[in-house]
Amino acid sequence: MNGASREALAAARERLDALTDNTSVDAAALADELASVTALLHREVSLRRVLTDPAQAAEAKAELVGRVLGGQISADAADLVAGVVRSRWSQSRDLVDALEVLAATADLTAAQQAGKLDNVEDELFRFGRIVSSNTELRAALTNRTASASAKGELLRSLLGSRAEATTERLIERLVTQPRGRSLETGLESLSKLAADRRDRMVAVVTSAVPLSDGQKQRLAGALAKLYGRQMHLNLDVDPEVLGGIRVQVGDEVINGSIADRLEDASRRVAG
Repeated sequence: MNGASREALAAARERLDALTDNTSVDAAALADELASVTALLHREVSLRRVLTDPAQAAEAKAELVGRVLGGQISADAADLVAGVVRSRWSQSRDLVDALEVLAATADLTAAQQAGKLDNVEDELFRFGRIVSSNTELRAALTNRTASASAKGELLRSLLGSRAEATTERLIERLVTQPRGRSLETGLESLSKLAADRRDRMVAVVTSAVPLSDGQKQRLAGALAKLYGRQMHLNLDVDPEVLGGIRVQVGDEVINGSIADRLEDASRRVAG
């Protein structure tokens, strides 16, 4: 997103945070409602264009949302969507992308409130690794000819009772409503959103052998000093990784041994 859309999304996330800070609001239920609106506006292109038309008055667009969604979702969800359409959007698609982000954020907020956000982060990462290493599973989950219900059933057989409910909901929405994205891109976006809930970055760490608790703590500390933010480590083991360890933070990739990288990070921080 650029310009107006980025500002509109930031404002919408602030409104969502304020709403979910209220303990009487069911964040998981709100997520489902926002996801249903996302699906509706993805299908109804003409409605989406009207709601993002800068020539239309903001209040008129909010009233239209009330007429279309009234009685279909809760008053809290309807008010939130009305606020979203009052904002200015650079492209009509950005509105749908923003609502999808809000739905996922609401689900992650529910996990955080339940003390399960760390589990969800780890499960999203592990599921991504499973998909990337299993071509048959990936093909089944991304098969355009397969129905959403069939994909959902497959996911429930894989994740049911083995993962947090939030993880299952997030992945099922991604698989059944991909909206043109790759599965890997969607999982990566969800992982970043989960990290954002704690204002921390994600480092994907691939090592030749499992890291000890002490090594993980030292690596996380060094990376936090290096990047100026708390770091969540997603850990993977690959005996063939070069140099003993590979660390990816965003687009930056660091290769080398644990000792070498910790020493280098310490030097850079000291300098």
